[in-house]
Amino acid sequence: MSQIKAKGKKEFSITRVLIYFILIFWAVTTVFPFIWVLNNSFKPSREVVNSTFSLPKEFTLDNYTNAFSKQNILVSYENSLIISGSVTIAVMILSTMMAFAMTRYHFKGKTLINSLIVGSLMFPAFSTIIPVFKMMTGMELLNKPLSVILPQVAGNLSFATIVMMGFLRGLPLEMEEAAYMEGAGVGNVFTRIIMPLSRPSMATVAIFCFLWSYNDLFTQLIMIRKRAKYPISTLLNEISSKYGTDYGLMAASVTLIVIPVLIVYIFLQKNIIKGLTAGAIKG
Repeated sequence: MSQIKAKGKKEFSITRVLIYFILIFWAVTTVFPFIWVLNNSFKPSREVVNSTFSLPKEFTLDNYTNAFSKQNILVSYENSLIISGSVTIAVMILSTMMAFAMTRYHFKGKTLINSLIVGSLMFPAFSTIIPVFKMMTGMELLNKPLSVILPQVAGNLSFATIVMMGFLRGLPLEMEEAAYMEGAGVGNVFTRIIMPLSRPSMATVAIFCFLWSYNDLFTQLIMIRKRAKYPISTLLNEISSKYGTDYGLMAASVTLIVIPVLIVYIFLQKNIIKGLTAGAIKG
């Protein structure tokens, strides 16, 4: 009996070591590209080409100076924050309202609407960009933040609604019923009960929507053509084409673009896990 236990313990240890090895390997391969870009951002362009994997021989901040002075990257940061922040707030509010209606009320066409929400996930942005572009042109919104905000809100709303519906289905109805019995209206129930209880899933929706909006180069390139209105991802595309041989500037620009994403994820990663876990278990 003792031999069987020892053997089982040994096998368990080997399995654990294998799992840790795979996770460490995956973590290294994931982090390495950013470290490589960060390292090259402190090198002159010629050194990046000649010794791309070595530490900087001539440590310089010129690449970052050029990124701020020549590219005016702070303006692009402001444009990105306006667009991504507006998209995030709009999607959070609208998706929670839609999920509240879909999970708490019964009405004609509910099954059809639910099918449309799920089915809309199958349509990529590429398939709808032409009619959307014509709509934005007709409303004279091109080269304005709204020309990017509206398509991105529409593109993220289905996913966010499905996440919120999975979470709201698991919330107990007793608190809402008690509020209705006390004379509270639908608005009060939604703002004072549903929204506070939905914070974990709303945080998950906010993080994913912000990151998707921030990195959505395709929509930004189509809708915004003026240099002064470029979001940060579009600016990077211009640097790649206009300064194709200045690898140091490109590395510095990529680093500056990635840093906000890392900050958002590092500080809010617990909310991502909580929100997804709550939606999976309670849904």
